[in-house]
Order: sequence, then structure tokens, then C-alpha cells
Amino acid sequence: MAMRKADFAGSWYPGRDSECRKAIESFIENARPCPTPANQPVGGIVPHAGWVFSGGTACNVFLCLKEASPDTVVLFGRHLHPGSGSFIMTGGSWETPLGTLEIDSDLAGAITSEFSFEVETASRHAQDNTIELQLPFVKYFFPKARILPVGAPPAAGSLRIGERIAELARSRGRSILVVGSTDLTHYGFNYGFAPHGHGKEALDWVRNENDRRVIEKMLKMDAEGVLSEGLQNQNACCSGAAGAAVSAARKLGAESGHELVYATSYDVRPDTSFVGYVGILFE
Repeated sequence: MAMRKADFAGSWYPGRDSECRKAIESFIENARPCPTPANQPVGGIVPHAGWVFSGGTACNVFLCLKEASPDTVVLFGRHLHPGSGSFIMTGGSWETPLGTLEIDSDLAGAITSEFSFEVETASRHAQDNTIELQLPFVKYFFPKARILPVGAPPAAGSLRIGERIAELARSRGRSILVVGSTDLTHYGFNYGFAPHGHGKEALDWVRNENDRRVIEKMLKMDAEGVLSEGLQNQNACCSGAAGAAVSAARKLGAESGHELVYATSYDVRPDTSFVGYVGILFE
């Protein structure tokens, strides 16, 4: 089975099994309490910066999903624009420091028979941190699960793909979790976006206004609103991935989102340029 290499292991997150487990166990020890769910959680939203910045936030979401026994974890990600195509892997496996994760070729074949995708392989793909940084968490919490990695542009078609994946999984009697990978506002001169200058005013605006707008759309499971927020206000770098996850979660029966953690890179490394992160659970 052809295996896609882990491109960011050893740099954005630990590259060895023991180091990776140690980091995850530290995240678990410091995690926020999981809510008592009104319904069975079906997925969430996670960030994808280096683990030193947002690994704890992402891990908290997977921790709160750990009681699920999914056949497949569907991971929506990729930094794309509205005119981009959709991306997918349809076979093989993906390496993690904790072992490999097999691609769900059956579910991939079903969705690619209905929608147009650019198919990536173990040897032909673009490096992508948005999905790869979640894979050790998947392997740790759901060691027997397969994965379906999907690159979702910020366009209405991604929302339908998310819905259809949920429908196809249900028709096959398959249990899935759906996870959307996105960071929030990228603020400062490093990112070419500084409408409120610098200092406390800028940080407060990102935390309390700009990021809050898109977070509220996610919590209300407004997939269309997530897309428009990301495109209009630059508060979600992968709004297509987040929107697709919201649409899939809704189709799986989720009625609301629960905010577990909100943080920024400024919390770890104060700077004039910084990024927002959120961990959300769909139930």
C-alpha cells in the first residue's frame, strides 16, 4: 500500500512516537473539561498551527470525541480560494509518528463518482499542514479508524460535498466523525492585514469582534455564514473546510456547536502579528 509521508513531523509537531505521545498526554492533562453532551458528538472544528501554538486546542476537540468508535474520520482542510478545485486521496495510507492511517477508499470512491476532485496520491500531492497536523490525534484516539482527507475550497459546492459524504456514510451503515481544520484571523503586517493598527486595541478587536463573528456562525451551524465571514472579514483561513464540516455534521444530526477553547498565538508568543484558534464540538 502506497504511503504518503508525514511532511511536517519533526518540525510543526514531534516526529517520534514517544515524543508525540508525550505531547498529546500533556495536552490531555491540561485540557478543558468536555461538556456533558445533549446528543452524541459527531465532529468539530480544530486549528492547524504548529502544536506549540494550537496543538492543545485541537487535541481538546479529539479528546471530547474519544468515546465515539468511528469507522472513518473525515478531515476537511486545505488553504484554497473560491475558484480552486476540491482535493481528495482515494487510496493508500498516510504516515504519522504513531503509525499509518489507511484511506477509506470505499467512501472516497463513492464521493468521487458524484463530484469532481483533483485526486492526490502518496507520491503526487501538495504539502498540507491543515490535515496532517490532525493525524496523530486521530491515530492516538481512534487507532483502528480510517481517514478521508478532503480539500474543500470556500465555495457552495464544498457544503454539498460535506452533506453528501454524510449521506453516503449513512447509506453504507458506516460510523464517521467529521472535522474541519481552520485557523481564524491572521492579523498584522506579516499577513498584510492590520485594519486596527497594533497593540491592545488590535488584539481585542481580533479576539472579541472579528474572530467572534465567525465562531458564532460555527456554533449556530450556519455553513453559508461561515463561508461569507471568511471571505468578507478574513477571519477563517479555511472557511470551505469549516463550512463543509458544519454541513456534514448537520446532516449527521448535530444541532449545535459547543465552544471548548479559544486562544491566539499571542498567548504563547506575544507579537504584532498573531493568529486566532478555536476548538468546537458538534453535537
